[in-house]
Amino acid sequence: MAVNSAARVEPRNEQVRPSPVQKRWLERGLDQAGGKLPLFDEEGREIDPRTIKSCIRQGWAEPWIANPIKPDWLVCRLTEAGRAVLA
Repeated sequence: MAVNSAARVEPRNEQVRPSPVQKRWLERGLDQAGGKLPLFDEEGREIDPRTIKSCIRQGWAEPWIANPIKPDWLVCRLTEAGRAVLA
């Protein structure tokens, strides 16, 4: 039985790039001690948790410390992979 080569899915070798929103958030960790990423944007609005979680899934950010006052906040820092994707 012949296999239809058009039906095969080849893995992509492209590097995933951050969206503009993710990139803006990650860039703010470049000049912070330890690569600390902000909880709030430049206008004082909380960073969308979906942005934070997607950057963690991609390996660009990692949870850093627990916030005892607001345990639901994700305090993160930039990873080496995050620095590399911004370069």
